[in-house]
Amino acid sequence: MTSPDFLDLPPLIGAGGTVRLPGSKSISNRVLLLAALSSGPTQVTGLLDSDDTRVMLAALHALGVKVEQQGAATLVHGCGGRFPAREAKLFMGNAGTAIRPLTAALALLGGSYALAGVPRMHERPIGDLVDALRSIGCDIGYGGQPGFPPLNIGVGTLRIDAPIRVRGDVSSQFLSALLLALPLAAAARDIVIEVAGTLISRPYVEMTCKLLARFGVHIEHQGWQRFIIPAGSRFVSPGRIAVEGDASSASYFLAAGVLGTLHGQGQAVRVEGVDANSIQGDVQFARVLEQLGARVEWGEGFIATHGLREGRQRLAGGTIDCVAIPDAAMTLAITALFAEAPTTLTGIGSWRVKETDRIAAMAAELAKLGAQVEAGSDWLRVHPLPAEHWRNAAIATYDDHRMAMCFSLASFGPADIRILEPGCVSKTFPSYFQAFAAVARPVPVIAIDGPTASGKGTVAAHLAQALGFHYLDSGVMYRATALLAQRQGIALDDEAALAALARHLPIRCEGGTVWLGPENASDAIRTEAVGQAASTLSALPAVRRALLDLQRSLRRAPGLVADGRDMGTVVFPDARLKVFLTADAQARAERRHKQLISKGISTTLTQVLHELEQRDARDTQRSVAALKPAQDALPLNTSALDVDQTVHQVLQWWRQRS
Repeated sequence: MTSPDFLDLPPLIGAGGTVRLPGSKSISNRVLLLAALSSGPTQVTGLLDSDDTRVMLAALHALGVKVEQQGAATLVHGCGGRFPAREAKLFMGNAGTAIRPLTAALALLGGSYALAGVPRMHERPIGDLVDALRSIGCDIGYGGQPGFPPLNIGVGTLRIDAPIRVRGDVSSQFLSALLLALPLAAAARDIVIEVAGTLISRPYVEMTCKLLARFGVHIEHQGWQRFIIPAGSRFVSPGRIAVEGDASSASYFLAAGVLGTLHGQGQAVRVEGVDANSIQGDVQFARVLEQLGARVEWGEGFIATHGLREGRQRLAGGTIDCVAIPDAAMTLAITALFAEAPTTLTGIGSWRVKETDRIAAMAAELAKLGAQVEAGSDWLRVHPLPAEHWRNAAIATYDDHRMAMCFSLASFGPADIRILEPGCVSKTFPSYFQAFAAVARPVPVIAIDGPTASGKGTVAAHLAQALGFHYLDSGVMYRATALLAQRQGIALDDEAALAALARHLPIRCEGGTVWLGPENASDAIRTEAVGQAASTLSALPAVRRALLDLQRSLRRAPGLVADGRDMGTVVFPDARLKVFLTADAQARAERRHKQLISKGISTTLTQVLHELEQRDARDTQRSVAALKPAQDALPLNTSALDVDQTVHQVLQWWRQRS
């Protein structure tokens, strides 16, 4: 199934619920490699099913490792420290957690191996790891630009008679790769690794060491700058191991549990699969939220956020050291938009060598929303974004799963958010947007549809007033387009010109007043000629598409009542309540006749009835947005009901749905 090119997110008014996290990508790929290199079979539960783990599984299969699926568990048959296949061509996609440790393991074991990936993988540096491996006699060559994949691995002559040096300030994955592979060469003597420079993302190295211990290899370290792999180390299966939920992915839902309270509609959001005892550094994101003013609950196997602490209206800003939470720090760049002061994220230099240059990408996409952003080599400063400065934006994701996921939180702001290429989340969390939708609380919409003179406009306006919601009279937009078309001499069959006019319609509705630019056009759009023209151009697909974004842009907190002919079927298919008003033609004609007479328009009841019947036929038979009730709409015949009775009934339904 192909992924859609974009995903439009409804504006949110709150969040609440429980999410079961998918397995951690970092743990999953480390465990798969360790299990493959161990003596004995390993049953893995909670393994992440995503693009990156599929890349690792495919590579292991190509290397001759037997892997079986046993229900929800994965059984990996260890190869005792040597892959059966001594030659293979491996496609590594864009999975850094797969290519780096596999490169180290294959180089130490020797053989004839070629490792390549997608174009972005060939832009991600691996030179420091290659240099470290070459320094001990491994045979590794570059298939393209030096310092980057693709790689060719041959049979080297190992000589480990001095400490191995590796830079720690580019990516902790280089050090983790060496730690995961070097036990293969530690049979006779200790192996020492020394870190040059500051070690970034230390929690990921801690995770690696804890997982190695589960497989029988106990790493000694001195200040996280010098690591000792003991002589005689060998991988031994623990028999069974469970993969924790992904702490980086937890950050989006924990943040939603805070941002969801900004409109007073939020509830607790609970993530299951991680807790205070997690071996993942990104679990500390919840601690950062606490420091910024969030209420966080820690339990066995879960973490939950309950909005802001009493007395706080917004999260605090300030400077946050993100060395311990490199991936989850991206989420803080979005919550910073809603903070009370600028937020500066430091220690994020590793962002530049991830799936994309995340510092540059984050700065560019935040700016689209209207935010003021400053960036440096290893820091990012985001200023709070006032409600009046938010802009609608189509967010580019750069084939980076975390860009797509963290920007979903921007839908708590007062703008329309479109996520481009949302399928990139398949790298780590294929069902992310479904999981996010399950806890998200969109701005509520009541859709009132029905034929001409069914009373939908009057009823919708009364409902909006009673609930304190915004009101969308979709007919006004078509009438305004028709009025401007008449004034500019645009023919009603010139679909392209009418669509261009509608796309840039300078309309503003304030109460019962309709403004076209500086002009009060409330009366001008209500003439019969304009009404007939509006009916004609409303059947044009390009015009309807042009007005669709404008209509949806009115969905703002605290809620919206929208009336028209396709509000519940096309414009707001996720409306919480859909009502289809009907009335027999005679009753509608009498209402319409009285309305026209009150405006001084001379007509007869027979003429009005005839015109209504003609319009009903056009509206129900047209190919685009034909007048019909949504499948889940509640029908209400208003022939014998006055406005107050109709509004009362709809309000009753609304309270039942709320």
